[in-house]
Amino acid sequence: MEAETELVDRWRSLLTSYNIVAVQLERALQEAHGLTLSDFETLDRLTTRDCDKRRMQDLAAAMYLSQSALSRTVARLEKSGLVCRSHCEDDRRGVFVELTAAGFQRHAEARKTQIAILGEHLATAAG
Repeated sequence: MEAETELVDRWRSLLTSYNIVAVQLERALQEAHGLTLSDFETLDRLTTRDCDKRRMQDLAAAMYLSQSALSRTVARLEKSGLVCRSHCEDDRRGVFVELTAAGFQRHAEARKTQIAILGEHLATAAG
């Protein structure tokens, strides 16, 4: 029973730490770059591939967002000119997403904010 209590306590501690960092990231990204945490995470995932575009379903599988939440996020980013969508030529149900030049730029700027917040919160936790 004590081992279970310890596991639950560790889980709660992890969630608390995540929530503290996520709130700070959300606030800083919104204020400095006009991005939500989901917006930034989507842009970030699009910069970490060797190819220039990703299928929506692959992107959703790699993230914590549902397919519908990702669709809303991508629509918002597309409206802002940060990504563009295209249909797969082989499978018309498939949709690709890729960063625009403006998306690369916004991500690069926001990445500095992300690293600063992560450094502030995680460097001391790891050290």
